[in-house]
Amino acid sequence: MDRASIIKNEPTGFNYEAGRRAFMRTVGLGAAGAAVLSATGGQASAQSAGVGAADVFNFALNLEYLEAEFYLRAAFGRGLADSDTTGNGTLGAVTGGRQVAFETPLFQAYANEIADDEEKHVKFLRSILGGAAVARPTLNFVDSFNALARFSGLGDTFDAFANETNFLLAAFVFEDVGVTAYKGAASLIRNNEFLEATAGILAVEAYHAGLVRTLLAGRGLFQQAQAISDLRDFFDGPSDIDFGIGTAANPDIVPTDANSLAISRTPAEVLAIVYASGTSQPGGFFPNGLNGLVR
Repeated sequence: MDRASIIKNEPTGFNYEAGRRAFMRTVGLGAAGAAVLSATGGQASAQSAGVGAADVFNFALNLEYLEAEFYLRAAFGRGLADSDTTGNGTLGAVTGGRQVAFETPLFQAYANEIADDEEKHVKFLRSILGGAAVARPTLNFVDSFNALARFSGLGDTFDAFANETNFLLAAFVFEDVGVTAYKGAASLIRNNEFLEATAGILAVEAYHAGLVRTLLAGRGLFQQAQAISDLRDFFDGPSDIDFGIGTAANPDIVPTDANSLAISRTPAEVLAIVYASGTSQPGGFFPNGLNGLVR
């Protein structure tokens, strides 16, 4: 596969093929990383001493499968190519999702670009992992959004693909979680080249999140965004680390801590949100759980 088709710009001096070989020789994340990952429970807790860098990247790959399948369906009415979904673990089907009938051409263009980015993230992570890559797990875009709508008070059902407003609200569910997940994972990567790659993906996810937050504010969807933010905070534990988009008088486009740094989430906190359970019990977008050790 041509690396140019996977990434838009290759940093000078960054040899991904050499880096991939070095990555596969990485033996682990050290005591601190094992301690953080052990918070996820399940397999990761039982085998935390054996958790390595490949497991962290496979955790990220599971989340990229979710985002890619969502955006590709919304923008283009298709999912990932079969060749980009195989790997270790059980290959799952995708329930729900279809092309959104965008009324605003610029929103369609935004969706197209984000979908293209997320598809390339999948390809990039799979190229790094090689034979260690996990398969796409089972994904559900119907029951998950319905459950989240009920929890957040947005209604009994929620069709994320019904119109461009619903699409933006659904995208808001993912984007801030992706940023906080990559921020949390950065401290677990010991290989400097792959830390750079992680930072590169984090930056793109942050651009996406900022765009979605700006578009929601432009449509005055402050109350709905706050309900989704409160829902994420409810699921990820007792800490109050999530932010809505503020108010018309005081918009909050860039959610940060007191030092204006991006918020971090542990794998446990991320799973609690995407599982829509508040625990490591599979459900929500991943009814059968993630593939890989960290699940």
